[in-house]
Amino acid sequence: MDNVKVVYKKTPVKPEDINRLQPQARELEEAVLGALMLEKDAFSKVSEILKPEHFYEKSHQIIFEAIQNLSIKQEPVDILTVQDALRRSNQLDEVGGAVYLIKLADNVVSTAHLEYHSRIVAQKYLARELIRYSMEIQAKAFDETTDVKDLMQEAESGLFELSQQSLKKDVVQINPIIDEALSRIRAASQRTDGLSGLPTGFAELDKYTSGWQKSDLIILAARPAMGKTAFVLSMAKNMAVNYGIPVGVFSLEMSNVQLVNRLIVNTCSLQGEKIKNGKLSPEEWQLLDQQIKDLYDAPIFIDDTPSLSVFEFSTKARRLVKEHDVKILMIDYLQLMNASGGKFGNREQEVSTVSRALKALAKELDIPIIALSQVNRASANRTGNTNSPNSASDAKRPQLSDLRESGAIEQDADIVCFIHRPEYYKILEDADGNSLVGKAELIIAKHRNGSTGDVRLCFDKEFARFRDDDNQVNYVLPQQQDMPSTGETFYASKINEQIPDTNPF
Repeated sequence: MDNVKVVYKKTPVKPEDINRLQPQARELEEAVLGALMLEKDAFSKVSEILKPEHFYEKSHQIIFEAIQNLSIKQEPVDILTVQDALRRSNQLDEVGGAVYLIKLADNVVSTAHLEYHSRIVAQKYLARELIRYSMEIQAKAFDETTDVKDLMQEAESGLFELSQQSLKKDVVQINPIIDEALSRIRAASQRTDGLSGLPTGFAELDKYTSGWQKSDLIILAARPAMGKTAFVLSMAKNMAVNYGIPVGVFSLEMSNVQLVNRLIVNTCSLQGEKIKNGKLSPEEWQLLDQQIKDLYDAPIFIDDTPSLSVFEFSTKARRLVKEHDVKILMIDYLQLMNASGGKFGNREQEVSTVSRALKALAKELDIPIIALSQVNRASANRTGNTNSPNSASDAKRPQLSDLRESGAIEQDADIVCFIHRPEYYKILEDADGNSLVGKAELIIAKHRNGSTGDVRLCFDKEFARFRDDDNQVNYVLPQQQDMPSTGETFYASKINEQIPDTNPF
């Protein structure tokens, strides 16, 4: 027998042979319930961690629910009170009687690790939910009548909801938060630019915001053709090229090549049409070769996935922050995102869900997120008092109520900005005859942690580029909020109500 060589034949493991025991922690469930009936006020330690459905055993769900109801009524929780509550609900025999309650308490060695044990019980529940949900998706996938695209969105929605359950944060005592706040204040005091957040490359904008702040959701809204995309690309270029700040750009409308072409036009000061058709002069080719070097190795990361869902965006965003240390995310634009296959009564509810998810992600990743948004036609259709040039001009300026499809966007955002270019409406001069051609304003209409007002900018239409206003003439549009007037009042002297149908930028 010693010379006999035994050969074990490897056979593939079939799915039906796998142990189908669901993830569970029966002993820990017993320990948690016993501790809750022994230690005074123990329920307050686990109230935000556990729910009745988190327990695998049905009897344990019933016992925990009885403990929960007693705690909500601020009644004492012990073996006798739980026993009485179960007797009154005719569930005492269902859980194993008073004998089982006594056994739970007797088996408790220590209540010191109650919270730790509770988290394990909750994690086992999440594992079971993942198995259950994946089996549901699998069954639907086998159904040939199921639309695969809809099924993928449904799967994303369910997984997103499960992931949110595991992201709940505990209450934190104020001391470590104070330390973090002081640390940020000291870091800001050591900066020569006087900013506490990320610089945008626009000096006057940075004065209002002190740079884009961590965890902020910034909404940048405007009518079509006002230059929303041009503004974020100008800002992305400033931040990545001039300051070396890693930037993530998600374009749901334009392809990545189109975006890069816009960046080349911006950086190299070449006309967009020439970049498209390649008809450059020898001097322009030389300029292109020289200036485009600024874009090489720039920490700009572009994703042009169309119809991006919130779940997909969250996954990609976390990866960008982890792998590339991205400090800010930009989305073009919010209304093109979807809420991962959830069921909504109307589009407004879906957009509300998207905006809430973006704000939650900004807090989770602790970085600013800028989302472009459309403005409805109300601002373009307003005419004001035609006998007053000032009134007619002011009527065209977008307002918070003009945000398209959802009032929740205004509620969720920390900052809401509008881009306004009087030139677009054929308002070419102010009351003093100063040219408004190429002039733009960034209207800060909401600023949760600062003041509101208007930022003056120049717009180089030929190069799809925004930059600081190099004209020293101060003009201030009416109805500024919170900021004192520092210049002359702007009046429109030339008005043409006809709005161009198209604009290349």
